[in-house]
Amino acid sequence: MLRPQRALSAGQFAGLAVGLSLGTFGVAGYAFFQGNVFAPVFALLDVAFIAAVLRWVWRQGDRFEEIALDERSLEVRRSAQPEPAFKSHPFWVRLEVEGGEGRERILLGSHGRQVEVGSFLSHEERRDLATRLKRLLASASGRSQIEDHTLG
Repeated sequence: MLRPQRALSAGQFAGLAVGLSLGTFGVAGYAFFQGNVFAPVFALLDVAFIAAVLRWVWRQGDRFEEIALDERSLEVRRSAQPEPAFKSHPFWVRLEVEGGEGRERILLGSHGRQVEVGSFLSHEERRDLATRLKRLLASASGRSQIEDHTLG
């Protein structure tokens, strides 16, 4: 199960939203008493916009990718899709890592189809994911056994 990292807990995130709102309304109140009659209206619009953006950012953290692998199938499911984004027999799945340092993409492909996994992960997490997937795919498809017999 792959999930993006969150820097704040739900309570901390709510505290951030409340703090920003209080600060905005505090400055708007001061500006109003200094003669700016439009400051409260601007503050209300600003708080509504910031709340909408913060809600969108928080919901982006709810997404996930599930990679299920056994001897007979590899399946990639995403939070936004009810059906699998990718499904194939592990023997036919090829793992590719494209791109440069810090911008690499992990692609799983089979029979002309490719799907990117872990796009929301950090560079280190993607590197670890690629290593684990390579090892698990080799084990599930029997490639590691074939390689072991040829080395012996």
